[in-house]
Amino acid sequence: MKIALDVMGGDNAPESNMMGAIEAIKELDVEIILLGDLAQIQEIMPTDEVIKRKMKIVHCEESITFDEKPVKAVRTKKKSSIVVGLNMLKNNEVDAFVSAGSTGAILAGGLFVVGRIKGIDRPALTGVFPNENGGSLIMDVGANADCKPKNLDEFAMMGSVYAKNILGRENPKVALVNIGSEEGKGNELYKTAFELMKKNTDYSFVGNIEAREIPTSKVDVIVCDGFTGNIIIKLTEGIAARFFYMLKNAMLKNIKTKLASLMLKKSLYTMKKELDSDEQGGVPLLGVNGIIIKAHGSSKSRAIKNAIKQAVKFYESDSLSIIKDYAKKHLKNDII
Repeated sequence: MKIALDVMGGDNAPESNMMGAIEAIKELDVEIILLGDLAQIQEIMPTDEVIKRKMKIVHCEESITFDEKPVKAVRTKKKSSIVVGLNMLKNNEVDAFVSAGSTGAILAGGLFVVGRIKGIDRPALTGVFPNENGGSLIMDVGANADCKPKNLDEFAMMGSVYAKNILGRENPKVALVNIGSEEGKGNELYKTAFELMKKNTDYSFVGNIEAREIPTSKVDVIVCDGFTGNIIIKLTEGIAARFFYMLKNAMLKNIKTKLASLMLKKSLYTMKKELDSDEQGGVPLLGVNGIIIKAHGSSKSRAIKNAIKQAVKFYESDSLSIIKDYAKKHLKNDII
């Protein structure tokens, strides 16, 4: 499998991205196309010849920064690592594209360069919320701040396919985030989306779910607009970081708490790992005609490795073809 990696994307580029690529090659059967500035990449290339044989550098003269206007950057910076990688994906030169770069540029490039799956109105970013169920998908987590009811219905379908094929859920349960669990709750978007989702027999819709239920929910796919989803994810990350900061301070307060922390070290490490976004690595942009994995902008090597692993799972599950088949069927029936 060939994966294009944006070596220049992210706060810790290019070093962390290169280390992540090296770790991925050690664990996975992949060839990685390194996209970025040739001189910078050559400086940090591994010395191991076995690993180097599974790497290829494609020089990119430009890069897109986080503060640039995404659409303008994609249209004007044709030689940037993001645009070059997305064009390679479009032309079937690689099987997937992974980047920790500008989310806006990746979304814009996904639409304008790679293109949507025919029959899908809006692509969506998919996150995984850790809970007792082994994690629930949340979508959208930032691609679409404003949505139509049919978009949420599409998110539910794509999320159900992903949960079944990537997470191994036999019959994924789908819920709609709302301000109450009762039918009829929410604004017009969510009321209308509820009716669409209730009638859709292509996935198992179980109704509304309140935000406070997400951490303990047994639902597999949680659907919302990108504005709501991004707030849920960012708030959760902030609370988790604050919780562990407070816990660390409490554990180091005196000799008794230090001894207690040694006894609990293994359990605390397991808990922290479960809440660590680096474990997931990246989130897929579902609804575009190719495999695009968006890693967090602050990703370090482990996150990049796991983002590459996400791309491999997506590719091997054939989820892209399944979503295409669904969209094609519904396009014919004028449902979408």
